[in-house]
Amino acid sequence: MKPNEIAHVAAFCKQTLDLASVKPNTEVYASLPLCVIDAVFSIGVRYASTEMTVKRFAAFFRVPLVSKNGFPERGEQLSIADLLGFYATYSTAEMAESIYQNRQRTSSRNGILKAEAVLRFGQVCFEQGVNVLQDVVGVIGDARFEAAIEEIPGQRSGISLRYFYMLAGRDDFIKPDRMVMRFLFSATGQHYCVEDCHTAVVGACGLLEEEYPGLTPRALDYQIWLYQRGER
Repeated sequence: MKPNEIAHVAAFCKQTLDLASVKPNTEVYASLPLCVIDAVFSIGVRYASTEMTVKRFAAFFRVPLVSKNGFPERGEQLSIADLLGFYATYSTAEMAESIYQNRQRTSSRNGILKAEAVLRFGQVCFEQGVNVLQDVVGVIGDARFEAAIEEIPGQRSGISLRYFYMLAGRDDFIKPDRMVMRFLFSATGQHYCVEDCHTAVVGACGLLEEEYPGLTPRALDYQIWLYQRGER
C-alpha cells in the first residue's frame, strides 16, 4: 500500500468519523473463551446475532461477560481448559442448539458448525499454552499457532484471527472485514486484501493520533464500524 493511499484514508476518516469523541476504552471480555466465540461466530453475519450468542453462553455457564478495567486476575477467568471441559460434557450439537442457540456454519457449502469451529480454535489455543487472556501476547505472530488456526474451516482469511487478537485486548489490531473494506473503497476507490486493510487502518491511525490523542487502531476500527452500520 502506497503512503498517499494511507493519507487518503486518514483524510477520509477525519471527514466522516467522530474522532473527537473517542475516549480510552479499558473494557474487555472477562475471559478468553468469550473472545474465541465472538471471533468465530461474527464472520459473515450481522453482529447482533453474535452478540446474543456470546451472551447466551455466558448466561448458561454463569460467567462474567465483561471486565471494565482490563484483564481480571488469571484465577478469576474462565479458561480455555474450562471451555474444553464444557465440550467434554455437552456434544457439539448440544452446544450449538441449547447453549449458543446458534446453528450457523462456517460456510454454506461443506462448512462445519461454528460451534465446532469454536472447539477447534480452543484446542489449538490449549495446545499452544494459551489458556487465559494474559497468554495471548505470547502467540501473536507465532507461525505455528497462526497456521493451525487458519487450518480450521472458516479461518483461512485471517480476519477472525486478527479480530481475536483485538478482542483479547490488543489495541494495535483491527477486524479487517467487509465493513472496513467498504469504508476503504469509499476512501480510495480501491479494493484491498485483508493484510492491506490492516495496514491502511493502522497507518491512518498513526497519521491521526497526534491530533486525536488516545486514538488506537482498535478504536478507529470501532468508529468505522459505527459509520458503516449507519450507511447500511
